[in-house]
Amino acid sequence: MSLEKFIKVALGDSPADLLLKNCMIINTFSSEVLKGSIAICEDRIAGLGEYEALEVIDMKGMFAAPGFIDAHVHIESSMAGPAGFAKAVLPHGTTAVVADPHEIANVLGSKGINYMLDSSEGQPMSFYFALPSCVPATHMETSGAVLDAEDLRNFYRHPRVIALAEVMNYPGVINCSVDILDKISDAIALGKKVDGHAPLLAGKRLCSYVSAGIGSDHECSMADEAMEKIRMGMHIMIREGTCARNLQELLKAVNPGTSRRMMWCTDDRHPHDLLDDGHIDAIIRKAIKNGLDPVTAIQMATLNPAEYFGLRTHGAIAPGMRADIVFFKDLMEPVPEIVYSGGKKVAEKGAMLESVVFPEASNTPPSMNVKIENLDLKVKAEPGKIKVITSEVDQLITGIEMAEPLVREGLVVSDPERDILKIAVVERHSGKAGTGIGFIKGFGLKNGAMASSVCHDSHNLISIGTSDEDMKAAIAEIIRMGGGLAVACNGEIAASLPLEMAGLMSFESVEDIRTGLDAVLVAAKTIGAVMKDPFMTMSFMALPVIPELKITDKGLVDVNSFSIVSLFGPQCC
Repeated sequence: MSLEKFIKVALGDSPADLLLKNCMIINTFSSEVLKGSIAICEDRIAGLGEYEALEVIDMKGMFAAPGFIDAHVHIESSMAGPAGFAKAVLPHGTTAVVADPHEIANVLGSKGINYMLDSSEGQPMSFYFALPSCVPATHMETSGAVLDAEDLRNFYRHPRVIALAEVMNYPGVINCSVDILDKISDAIALGKKVDGHAPLLAGKRLCSYVSAGIGSDHECSMADEAMEKIRMGMHIMIREGTCARNLQELLKAVNPGTSRRMMWCTDDRHPHDLLDDGHIDAIIRKAIKNGLDPVTAIQMATLNPAEYFGLRTHGAIAPGMRADIVFFKDLMEPVPEIVYSGGKKVAEKGAMLESVVFPEASNTPPSMNVKIENLDLKVKAEPGKIKVITSEVDQLITGIEMAEPLVREGLVVSDPERDILKIAVVERHSGKAGTGIGFIKGFGLKNGAMASSVCHDSHNLISIGTSDEDMKAAIAEIIRMGGGLAVACNGEIAASLPLEMAGLMSFESVEDIRTGLDAVLVAAKTIGAVMKDPFMTMSFMALPVIPELKITDKGLVDVNSFSIVSLFGPQCC
């Protein structure tokens, strides 16, 4: 579109392509709701008011809000690629996201980032990216890649790369680690935002972290924590995802003086929540229900993230803005009825229009470099008790328990009677590293085994089971599928879900993924699993940055001392 054409339409000298009349327009600049019409020229808003247009649609007094923006999300958590993700969130009014491809980068490195950039190109919504700052997350696991500052530099040339993603390595910042400071310096020098990840960081350590140029945080869990960070100049992303839900508590920190420095994000939202609850729209409704002014709630979903990230054409209904517009009937219960993205109607009454085109991506490079015949899950007995990871429902934090092992023929084996099950993490990237083996409580399996290639953060293969044979059968099924989830019992596969994109995502729709996920969850319950989603909990048992005892392909990790510890011997942690 030529600038001259756009100006003439805005002046009224040429007809607009589309006029949406009789709207109640939510003005995020002035915090007002005003009756008016919206004139659209190609993918932009040309003006507000009465215009001649090639097509006129009466919106019959519906409220019009700017398209919603998710300020921080891992697309991989939906188990769908960018196309499938877009199909799931556009009907909910999300027209732009700032995605962190941290998960796929830990598997495929730079190739993974390029894959997400390429497969999100040309989608009917806007995908922006923040470069993953911590690949790998720690030195105590084997990831598929290592990305240093030099590896990230060239990506900043891409027009949709707008930030450096969550700087999880806050000890590295505070202790002036050269690699992480180089990454931060590069982003700042190029005018990119630097997002944070600093749970419970306070006082002088927080001062040090913020002084490095880190501008936001999505890990606040308490209102006082959020207020301290705002007072130090940070922007707060209030997270309401599947694994972590912080909205209820953090609403205490939202007031007329702070709200413009706050925004919504999902971080990780799984298929069931996307389909049953929604996306950013669900967060807005929950915030309103809990007493937040609806215009403020919408402002936090639109203008605030747009201004923070410098997305000049997003976040408002105004001349020159991208024509991303969400229509709904009730300001106090905003359920998207009609969604426009780039001036085109893409969704209505919670469903995508069949005419909308979603470019599909090619497959990712192979990432299952494991030979099942070489896998040995035996644990030779040694004197003394064993360290057992204790997991809890709906918690990522684990504990430790010392237990007498069940020994048969000189080998330590699972003990379902006491809910002490074998857990193994198998390195899958190079095929050259080892297998970490331990024991865990809290999953409740009575027979069989579960396995998954979704295993934060390095996404090696993880399995929990009552026998080595069933664990190996479940792992073999994942290798065969090229990634996914599986349940095995008596040497047979009871259910499986393929995730062929780097072992993290599927080409299928979120609806189909959910159907497959339901099948493996039912199979897991059949063999005794007591958790609502044991696969989700299992995936975080290999994350060695959340206390207290975890396991990676290198063995048991004492998170408090950041060290590998033996299965036998004195209690740690």
